[in-house]
Amino acid sequence: MSSFTCLNCGVRFATAEMQREHYKTHWHRYNLKRKLAELPPVTIEEFEKRLIQQKTEDAAAQEDQSLYCKACRKVFKSKNAHDNHLDSRKHKDNLQQYLAQGNDKIEASSSGTSNAMEAELEISVKSTRAATRAATAAAAESAVDVVMLEDGDSDEWEDVEFENPIERNDCIFCLQHSEDLLENIKHMSIVHSFFIPDAEFCIDVEGLLTYLAEKVCRDYICLWCNERGRTFYSMDAVRNHMTEKGHCKMLHEGGALAEYVDFYDYSSSYPDHEDGMDVDAELETSGTLDGDEYQLVLPSGNVIGHRSLLRYYKQRINPNRAVVVKKSTQKLHKVLAQYRSLGWTSTQQEAAARNARDMHVMKRQHAKLMQQVGVKANKLQKHYRPQVNF
Repeated sequence: MSSFTCLNCGVRFATAEMQREHYKTHWHRYNLKRKLAELPPVTIEEFEKRLIQQKTEDAAAQEDQSLYCKACRKVFKSKNAHDNHLDSRKHKDNLQQYLAQGNDKIEASSSGTSNAMEAELEISVKSTRAATRAATAAAAESAVDVVMLEDGDSDEWEDVEFENPIERNDCIFCLQHSEDLLENIKHMSIVHSFFIPDAEFCIDVEGLLTYLAEKVCRDYICLWCNERGRTFYSMDAVRNHMTEKGHCKMLHEGGALAEYVDFYDYSSSYPDHEDGMDVDAELETSGTLDGDEYQLVLPSGNVIGHRSLLRYYKQRINPNRAVVVKKSTQKLHKVLAQYRSLGWTSTQQEAAARNARDMHVMKRQHAKLMQQVGVKANKLQKHYRPQVNF
């Protein structure tokens, strides 16, 4: 009895070579997959029958999917390829030419020919997806036409009705109702810590609060995040966010200042402000500017320099500094003359210089000796000590 078997397929082999070849066959792999699915194995005859049946079904399915486009005179083996072809621009151009030729034939032929033409056109655009898309597009176009007829001019849009809480003396951040605008502002300041920045320069408090209420209650925008954070889709969501994050305040810095420019007037804080002056009036400037060919002095005093002098402007040299005068030795001579009057001689000066040189040499020698001692001490110190001398 042979000892070479395959327990999965239930067969025996005469040699080990035949067993190894069997492990490479599709039959063995098929039985392995059936074993994983807890199904019984099949014999080689049953496996071949199933294989032939599958090939026949695939060939039949492939034959049924073949489609022909008469406008482009092309054959497609699958339905997906045919649908993609119908969406192409080349097919649409060929289809228009095909229809134009058909219309010419219809005019010169009988009604029977027109029926045949319609049948050919049906075959050329045969596709479930294309037919569905065409029906949907036609329905959409008809609906748009109906809406346009009912509404008239499409440019006339009406704004969504919105009740501003400030007009009803309601709080922007909650449902609190107040008697008047001042009570409403007081409530928002105490409960929500809301304040109007630079209130002394605000010229339209009610308009500012109305604008803020529109941002929060109509556009669902956080006053502090100001379109930089997350997007909200309801008034309750943006109110909860501002209350929990402490964002019940205006972003009044940087580029956000331009958003509230209509509600503020800072002209009274200008140094040259005068009562009755027009803030928007242009300033009178002199026709000529001081300077030379390398720099230009503005009326404000700032200097615009030529690019060739960039390396000098980077040094930030003060142009108004005084020229440094060379130190005069006259005072030194006076001091030396006073020393000589007290008994200071040239020999004493030489001795002092010699002593100074000796002290300098001694310091250098001392430093050298201390360096040698340090080197020797470092040699005696073992930075890595083996753990053997216990």
